[in-house]
Amino acid sequence: MPNARPPHDDAFAGPGPSDVDIEVNGRPVTLRVPPHRTLLDALRDDLGLTGTKKVCDEGTCGACTVLLDGIAVYSCLTLAHVCAGRQIETVEGLTRDGVLHPVQQAFIDHDAYQCGFCTPGQVMSLVGLLRANDAPTTEDVTRAVTGNLCRCGAYPNIVAAGMAAARRGSVPTSRPGPSERSRCSQRSEKG
Repeated sequence: MPNARPPHDDAFAGPGPSDVDIEVNGRPVTLRVPPHRTLLDALRDDLGLTGTKKVCDEGTCGACTVLLDGIAVYSCLTLAHVCAGRQIETVEGLTRDGVLHPVQQAFIDHDAYQCGFCTPGQVMSLVGLLRANDAPTTEDVTRAVTGNLCRCGAYPNIVAAGMAAARRGSVPTSRPGPSERSRCSQRSEKG
């Protein structure tokens, strides 16, 4: 059919940039992004959240893992537009009032980081697991970080850190309360 156009669909983005409202680390954010912008690039370039690492940029290493509505996802494979109206949590959102998250502290206690490049993705994968399963087995922890490559080979320590964090009990969320949310909104116009 000549000159066929796609049907009007609210999920259709493009051809130019448009606004996307998301919540990042408990704070409402509006981003102006082109339809091809990944969540990874929006987090790093538009919001300056560089804890989420850009390594392979093709979904094979897991260094870019973030939580999307509580589920661990590769942000390099997730379009920013798909995140409209959803909650994103990055490694920067875990520390509260200068106190490390239990998973972060367990990584230090168990020497589960070496060069540190994979660490944010590993931590986010484990936080996602422990929020969904407060009594994981070693196999559960191993499975949770299977998609996170560690070139330094710290896997035994990473699994030990995950198990130690699980033994510590409740893994807190990092979402600020309502009054903090209203004070912390921001807008980015990069595109």
